[in-house]
Amino acid sequence: MNGRAWTVDDLDAIAALEEECFSDPWSRRMLADSFLLEGFRGVLLEEDGQIVAYGGVQTACDEAEIELIAVSEMYRRCGRGTAVMEDLLTIARERGAKRVFLEVRVSNASAQMLYLKCGFHGLYCRTRYYPDGEDAIVMTREL
Repeated sequence: MNGRAWTVDDLDAIAALEEECFSDPWSRRMLADSFLLEGFRGVLLEEDGQIVAYGGVQTACDEAEIELIAVSEMYRRCGRGTAVMEDLLTIARERGAKRVFLEVRVSNASAQMLYLKCGFHGLYCRTRYYPDGEDAIVMTREL
């Protein structure tokens, strides 16, 4: 397992994995635009030259938001999501964040379990947050 920062050359593979993992994926353009945001940093894991997990965090002042995190289906429940999350939390901490937020679909129990394992707890619900009308749970963790 090899972890590293995203590069522009990774965008096509990340966009393909985003489509594999989500019903409302970020487009390649949205992923590319994230590079333009000051405070955004993306990390990924590779195995045998393939991107198997990735994530992105946005920091501003003393807060951070996990913008996205995904693991290829065949690599789930093997520690890849935890490894990506640990990298994102380290980046947030190094950039001065004291608190980290994220949103997760109410139906995504496996992601919620990962976030709880990583020290997050539920804060409140955002009704009809996703394009299909599903609610999101806002979760947070102190650093």
